[in-house]
Amino acid sequence: MTLSIIKPTLWRQIQRENFTSIQELSEFLELSEEHQSRIAKSSRFALNLPRRLARKMAKNTLDDPLFRQFVPLAEEELNSPGFVADPVCDNSFRKEKKLLHKYHGRALWLTTSACAMHCRYCFRQNFPYESAATDITKELDYLKEHTEIQEIILSGGDPLSLSDSSLKELLQAFDAIPHIQRIRFHTRFPLGIPERIDAPFLALLSGIQKQIYFIIHCNHPKELDADVIAALKRLSKLGIPLLNQSVLLKGVNDDEKTFLSLSEALINAGVIPYYLHVLDPVAGASHFMVEEERGRELIRYVQEHSSGYSVPRLVREIAGSPSKTFL
Repeated sequence: MTLSIIKPTLWRQIQRENFTSIQELSEFLELSEEHQSRIAKSSRFALNLPRRLARKMAKNTLDDPLFRQFVPLAEEELNSPGFVADPVCDNSFRKEKKLLHKYHGRALWLTTSACAMHCRYCFRQNFPYESAATDITKELDYLKEHTEIQEIILSGGDPLSLSDSSLKELLQAFDAIPHIQRIRFHTRFPLGIPERIDAPFLALLSGIQKQIYFIIHCNHPKELDADVIAALKRLSKLGIPLLNQSVLLKGVNDDEKTFLSLSEALINAGVIPYYLHVLDPVAGASHFMVEEERGRELIRYVQEHSSGYSVPRLVREIAGSPSKTFL
C-alpha cells in the first residue's frame, strides 16, 4: 500500500500563514535590538510559528510563555551534559520506517515530519524521518502479525499534517485489522491551526469504526481561545474523548497560578489533563528544565484547589521501561 504524505495545498497554506523568518517575527513583535541579540539567528531546528499564536504574544519581551515555547533563544546553543539528540532512544524501537513499538499493546505510527509549529523542546527534532511518499505495506504487515497490539498512536510530526485522503486510507487500513481496537491522535493542530478541524475531516472520523482518542498538547492557558475550544468541541460531539499532555517548562508553566489556570481551562473545554511530562533532555533544551519536585508541588496544588479529574499524572519517559514512569 502506498500513501501520499502531505496534501500540497494544505502545506503551502500552513507555510504561508506561519512565521518562518526570525527577522519578520522580530519586527512583528517589535523586539528591541537587545532582545533580538538573545535570539538564535541560525538554529538547525527552524522557526515555524502560526501567526495566530504570534498574535497572542506580548510585544517586546522574551518572557511571554508562548514566545519561549516557539522562538529559538541563544541558550539553545549551549552544550549541556546529559542533553542529547535522541533522549528517549526512539531509534532503538523503530521496527519499520514509520513504526515504533515500545510498549506492550501499543505501537506508534510516524505519519510525517511536518508539524503545525516547532516546539523548541521537541524530543524528536533530530529524528531521521521517512518523509517522502512511501510504501507502507511492511508497517501494516507488522501490525497484522503482532496481534497483541490493540492501539495505534498517530504521531510524527503531526498526523493532521496529512491530507484527508491520506488519513482516510490510513485509518481504513487500521479499521480492517481486527485486533486493533483504538486509534489515538497526538496533535497540536487544534491549538495552532484550529480550522484544520473542518467538516470534511469530521466526516472522515465519523466513518471509522474503531474508538478514536485525541491527545492534544497544551502547555499554557494562553494557547486556548474561542476558536480552539470550538474546534475541540467539534471533535467531542463525535464521541471522541479529549485528553491533554503538557511538558513542565521553566518560565512557561512552572508556577502554581499558571498551572492551575491551565488545568481548569482544559476541563472547562471538556479536555481531561492526562500527563505532565518532565522535560525529555534533548540537546538545546536545557534552559527549559524544571526539577521533578517542583512538578510534584504543582500537582499537589491543583489537587488541593480543583476537581480530581483536573489533576494530571507527573511522568517521565525512561528508555527501555515498559511504560511511562509515574513520579
